[in-house]
Amino acid sequence: MEGRIMGQITLDEAPLNSFHKRVVAFTTGGMFCDGYILGMIGYAMVLLGPQMNLTPFWYGMIGSSALIGIFIGSLLCGWLTDRIGRKLAFTIDLILMLVLSISQFFVTDPTQLFIVRLLLGIAIGAEYAIGAALMAEFLPKKQRGSLLACLNAVWTLGFVVSVIAGYFMLKMGGDTIWRWMLASSSIPAFIVLILRWGAPESPRWLINKGRREEAENIVKKYIGSNVVIDDLVIEENVKTSYLELFSKKYMKRTIFCSVFWFCQITPFFAIITFAPQILKTFNLSDDGLTGTLILNLFQLAGVIFGVWIMDKVSRRYFMIVSFAILIPSLFILGIIPNPSAFILILCFAVFLFVVTAAGNLEYVYPSELFPTHIRSTGVGFASAMSRTGAAVGTLLLPMGIERYGIGVTLLIGAGVLVIGLITSILLAPETRGLSLNEASLVLDQTANNKI
Repeated sequence: MEGRIMGQITLDEAPLNSFHKRVVAFTTGGMFCDGYILGMIGYAMVLLGPQMNLTPFWYGMIGSSALIGIFIGSLLCGWLTDRIGRKLAFTIDLILMLVLSISQFFVTDPTQLFIVRLLLGIAIGAEYAIGAALMAEFLPKKQRGSLLACLNAVWTLGFVVSVIAGYFMLKMGGDTIWRWMLASSSIPAFIVLILRWGAPESPRWLINKGRREEAENIVKKYIGSNVVIDDLVIEENVKTSYLELFSKKYMKRTIFCSVFWFCQITPFFAIITFAPQILKTFNLSDDGLTGTLILNLFQLAGVIFGVWIMDKVSRRYFMIVSFAILIPSLFILGIIPNPSAFILILCFAVFLFVVTAAGNLEYVYPSELFPTHIRSTGVGFASAMSRTGAAVGTLLLPMGIERYGIGVTLLIGAGVLVIGLITSILLAPETRGLSLNEASLVLDQTANNKI
């Protein structure tokens, strides 16, 4: 505060304005596209599979192509974004998403579809790494947590909308309807691209690259004439290196962000992907849309609750308590051989509600814990590690059910959640109410690890 003229405030202290809301709209809009793209492929495969005479190998390859791409995109594009800037990466990413969405309409064989979906996955992975970093760098600290949580909430909304749209498009029938299903993601992508066009570069990134005058001009134009960036001097001219994530200074936060995200995603993706099979195993029928919609409604309720509560309670408390609730929700189903429909629905409802509410922390914690020069790199790496969990979960769950039964398989899922709980107790810091600079330094200091 020393040397600041009366009436001046910092980026973290600035009131939320219309520009902040635009940033939230075009960033969460990208996540809507991501959820929509990933959700639509399930219904499209019902029609394109027989038309293309897909073998089990190609069903698996096309189904996993976007996940493979997300891993690559998250791992590489986060680092690239820290090198070339948020603005350029953000624009290129949406253009690619738009072009590739349309390209799906014209594929003629499984190989072409696999390649297009792989590239789409890379674009989605880039979006994960770029969006959270950009939002965190613009938003004031008072609303940062709840608005970053909207990334996960809007991703879920995009997924649910794709499920509903896909179901009704499937009912329409026709040989080419699957092409329209896949290409329909170009509509939200185009809208988000228009919103994103002309957006400025992150002033924190500009400061990091020594471009102070540009950063000051952007802050005064978009945030306020009384907003100063003197508090960002600590970030100036710091070089980006991927290996820094594994240095003594940042290793603890890299481990924490990667492990908790992995442990949330692994059982979640497995259960939501194979929910009909799980329900059938428990002799609970599912008519397709109804069961899927019910599960998705619990997810939507969870993410809305997570956004609402994000800045009202301790981040650390939220993380630890969520794992503590998730573990028994799977453990109970694992130890009861033939649970009643009430117990089954209750446990799944609790699991989906809590895991999606706590899933909002997946974009909050990494964005706060890594400093500007490696923020996208750190978010991208943690996201990539989480996608290995998604891939492992979706790959092993059906094999586990067949070989060991549903009970043992769900107990393994509960075991993964136990690892997440232990990691959170040992490493989860508290970042609520801190400036972005303070949050990125919190693990360098002696943390108060009380719940």
